[in-house]
Amino acid sequence: MAERSTAAVDVADNSGDEPLTAKADKATTDGLAKAQDTAERSAPDTGSERQSSESSVEAPELHSGHKLARRYRLEECVTRLDGFSSWRAVDEKLRRAVGVHLLPAGHPRARSVLAAARSAALLGDPRFVQVLDAVEENDLVYVVHEWLPDAVELTALLASGPMEAHDAYQLVSQISQAMAAAHREGLAHLRLTPGAVLRTSSGQYRIRGLAVNAALRGISAERPQRTDTEAIGALLYAALTQRWPYETDAYGLSGLPKDIGLIAPDQVRAGIHRGLSELAMRALVNDGATASRQEPPCTTPDELAAAVADMPRIRPPEPTFAAPPEYQRTTYQQGTYGRPQSAPGVAATAPVVVPPPPLQSRTGKALKWTVAALLIAALGLGSWQVADQLLNRNEAEEPSPTQTTPGNDDKAVKPGKPINISSATEFMPSGSGIQQEQVPNAIDGNPGTAWITPQYRGFANFGNLPNRKEGSGIIVDLGSVRDVSGVNVDMYRGGQKAQALAAGESASNPTALSDFSQRLTKLETVGSTLSDTLDKPVRTRYVLIHITELPTDGSSSDFRGGISEIEITG
Repeated sequence: MAERSTAAVDVADNSGDEPLTAKADKATTDGLAKAQDTAERSAPDTGSERQSSESSVEAPELHSGHKLARRYRLEECVTRLDGFSSWRAVDEKLRRAVGVHLLPAGHPRARSVLAAARSAALLGDPRFVQVLDAVEENDLVYVVHEWLPDAVELTALLASGPMEAHDAYQLVSQISQAMAAAHREGLAHLRLTPGAVLRTSSGQYRIRGLAVNAALRGISAERPQRTDTEAIGALLYAALTQRWPYETDAYGLSGLPKDIGLIAPDQVRAGIHRGLSELAMRALVNDGATASRQEPPCTTPDELAAAVADMPRIRPPEPTFAAPPEYQRTTYQQGTYGRPQSAPGVAATAPVVVPPPPLQSRTGKALKWTVAALLIAALGLGSWQVADQLLNRNEAEEPSPTQTTPGNDDKAVKPGKPINISSATEFMPSGSGIQQEQVPNAIDGNPGTAWITPQYRGFANFGNLPNRKEGSGIIVDLGSVRDVSGVNVDMYRGGQKAQALAAGESASNPTALSDFSQRLTKLETVGSTLSDTLDKPVRTRYVLIHITELPTDGSSSDFRGGISEIEITG
């Protein structure tokens, strides 16, 4: 399990006013644990979760430099709470930073923490911070997970102000889809706070502490799907308003004014996207506050993800460019450098010395005529060479709009015409997607936009994850059965191993790799394009651009790929 991934992330789920990343940067001793202990205990209870009332057990007294399994060296204690502690550590075997949760083997929640960690590790979804190891050893139970040095907590992002509509849309879309996939595998979070959501440098949101954070704190819920859906609604509300949707201040955010109840985000702050405001209210438990909007509440992450998908896509704002400053001459350029300035109100009377016209002597005139003659001769010679090349080219080429094949002069191969693509979906052989919201970028006619995979570590075949054994890609729907004679795909970057496949003529909504039985191109490592023209057209409605291996992304152990634009010709 420890070899599953090499990415990284913060350890402790903190609910205080100061972002955890800022606290971790300042922490140099175990004294930080007391401050974070107080922050955790002061976090508000939303009323949707139940915490066990087990007697507290002292966290094991360990120190920086202690080594677990002769491999994980503890560096810095980030949290000490309810009998467990969380640390930033170093995996000396793989030379990478990791996070570690520690608690005594005799702790009442030790068994549930181990079970939760092992279940979360089996999910293998890159949208979650991965559990790398879960071990009971020497009267200790410890859980090792990723540490993402380039990730920023949502707590820190909201500290600078509310999000733009596009960023909030990406947040709720990615988080709801990820939690829907987790619940389909029987896993809940139950502590989905701003401190549990991270945004990487590529703009992908990742969730930490799936199942484990709740197990560490003894949290359970009668309706786990409703609890997580409400938590996503609270995150969206906070992203839109920079306010926590309850009366209590939490996570560095001010709560709502007392005695006014839960009001819609667009009533808290002007200019908020109306659709996102309604979506937040549908996800939150608000005692029928959505009735006036005549929209049903979202009670599961699946329902919320479907509601997000039904919204019109919110595009990022257009970049703004500042006009360059007006050009101004310097004192030197104005010809006054080194000369005394005139007194105010007194006009300058010093005459300006005009230089003599150049080349006015007999030698200068001869030089001008010589240069002019050489230029005329050079232009004439160049024009003659260009005309000669054009004539030779026209003689060598046939003036025909079509190309003929050797030995078959009576049959001409006509260039194919692009077929209109009706829609596109992500190829998800395991049932879980990776970047579904970006799929329209591959058929929007703009090569500057793309469907881009997350970054995978260690293996080019999508991190060698169990649910990515058959790769990924995009399925395009041509709207009806058409004659397909070729494909032309702009890849996000070269070096991807890919192929184009077609479903049978009678196929309906194919999703498995076995549904695409007709090969349009061979499986091979391609450059910037995947392109081929068929000798004989294929009758199909669905075409799969299938990627099985990704190119490196910045380092030899990081991999990322994608598709920029898909064109099908008939």
